[in-house]
Amino acid sequence: MVTRRVTTPQVIGSGGSPLASPYEGVALLADPIHRYIVFTVPKGDRSERTEKEIIDSPWVQRLRRIHQLQSSWWVYPSGEHSRFQHVLGTMHMAGAFARHLYPSLKETFGEALPSKPFIEELLRLAGLLHDVGHGPFGHFFDEHFLQQFHVGGERLNHEILGMAIITKRLGGIIKAIRRSPSGPFSSNERLDPRQIAFLIKKPEAGPVTGFPDWLLALRPLFSGIYTVDNLDYVQRDAYMTGFSLDMVDIERLLLYTFFTPKGLSLHKAGESALMRFLNAKIALYVNVYHHRTTRAIDLHIQEIFKGTMARIAPYNPYKALDRYLELTDWFLLERVREWATSKDPHERALGAEWGKILGRKVKWKMAYDFVSTIEESQRMVQFQTATHLEEAIRRHLSKRLCGIEFKVDMAALDTRPLNPLAEGSKQIFMYNPATGEVSPRPLMELFRDIPPKVAHYRVFTTDRRHVKALSEASEKALTGSAGESIPTNI
Repeated sequence: MVTRRVTTPQVIGSGGSPLASPYEGVALLADPIHRYIVFTVPKGDRSERTEKEIIDSPWVQRLRRIHQLQSSWWVYPSGEHSRFQHVLGTMHMAGAFARHLYPSLKETFGEALPSKPFIEELLRLAGLLHDVGHGPFGHFFDEHFLQQFHVGGERLNHEILGMAIITKRLGGIIKAIRRSPSGPFSSNERLDPRQIAFLIKKPEAGPVTGFPDWLLALRPLFSGIYTVDNLDYVQRDAYMTGFSLDMVDIERLLLYTFFTPKGLSLHKAGESALMRFLNAKIALYVNVYHHRTTRAIDLHIQEIFKGTMARIAPYNPYKALDRYLELTDWFLLERVREWATSKDPHERALGAEWGKILGRKVKWKMAYDFVSTIEESQRMVQFQTATHLEEAIRRHLSKRLCGIEFKVDMAALDTRPLNPLAEGSKQIFMYNPATGEVSPRPLMELFRDIPPKVAHYRVFTTDRRHVKALSEASEKALTGSAGESIPTNI
C-alpha cells in the first residue's frame, strides 16, 4: 500500500517549544473515485492502535488478492481492481455519512448517542471490514462452497465468516482504537467488535435485542436502498471497467440524507439523485455483473468448482480461520495452473478445464436471451429454477434435438424494495418539506417506473448449430409463443 504521509514544517511557539501539527496522526491514500482517503496512523507513541494496523493486518491485506469483480475481470480488461480497493472506498463513504448525519442523529437520540468521533470510527471500521470474510470469486464462492456448511442453523456465508474474523482475530486491535480522523473519543468510550460485526450482517426477520437503538438506526447505511457499500462499488466498478465515468451524484445524495425520529430519511430534493443511482445500479448489473460472457464463464467454473475445492480447501473455513487466510483468487488460480502436469489424472482433468477458462476458451455459447420484470414473470412462476425451465425447453425441442447439451442461466436483480412500506430495519423514509411529513409512502410513487425485480434468462449451448432451434424452443417455453427472439452468441 502506497501512502502519502501528510507533514508540515515544524512550527515553534512563542515559548520556543514545538506546536502540535494538525496533520499528525493521519495519512492519505490516493484513490481514483474519492481522490484521497484519510486514515489514522500512530502519533507520538508509535505503539498506538489505529486504522493503519487494521488496514495492514493480514486479513485486510488478503483482500488485495481477491478480485472485486468475481468473473467480469475476464470480460473487462481494465476491471482488475480488488476487494481491498473497494473496502477502503467503503470506509471513506462510511466516514462521510457519519460526519454528515451526526447532527440529526444527535437530535434523535440525545445523550444516549456516543461522541461524533466514536460514531465515525464505528462506521468506518464496519465499512473497512464488511467484506473481510470474502473468498475467491466473491459471491460465487458463497453459493458454490460456503453454503454447504452451517453455523448455528444458518448456512455459512462471507458475512458470518467476516463476523468471526472481526471478533476473533481483529477484536483486540479494534478495542484499543481511541480516535477517528476527526479526533479522540470521549474518555469512557470503547469500540465493541460485536457492534461492528452486527452492522456488516444483513438484517433478519424479527425483533433485534441486545443492541442500543442508535446502532439499529445505523443499519440501513449497510443494508438499505443506497448504502456506503453500493455507493462505492457502483461508482468504482463502472469507472474501473470503463463502462461509465459518471454514474452517481454522491454529493447530492449525501447532502439530502438525514435522520428523523422515524429513521434514516431522504429529503424530497434528493429523489433525483436516488433515481439516478438506482438506474446506474441496474445498468451495471445488466451490462457488467450479468454480462453474457461473465455468466458463461461462471457456468464453466460451476462444473469443476466442487472437485477443485475438495483438493484446495478440504475443511470448514469457520472452524479453520487461519487456514482460510491463505484462500484467495491468487492462491486458487496458481494451484489449478500447476495441475496441468499433475500425476493425478483427476487433477490433470480439472487443470485442463481451468486452462480453458484461464485462456478464455469459453465453453458455453449463448443461444437465447430474455429479460423480464416481475409483472411479466407472473405467467412464468413455474420456472422457479433453471432445471424447471430446462425441462420445459426440452419439451419444445424436436425428438432429434431433445437430448442436446445446453444449460439455462437465471440471473435475478432486486432493483429496489418490493414494498417500501415494509422494509423493517432496512427502511428508508422520504421527507416532504411542503407538508412536513416523513413517510416511506412517497417512495411508492417515486419507484413507479422502476421494476422491483428483473429476471435475466439465458440459454447456453456448446454447439452453435443448435442456436436457432434452442432460441425458438426457449421462446415458446417462456412466453408461449415463437415471437422474435435474440439468437446470438459470444
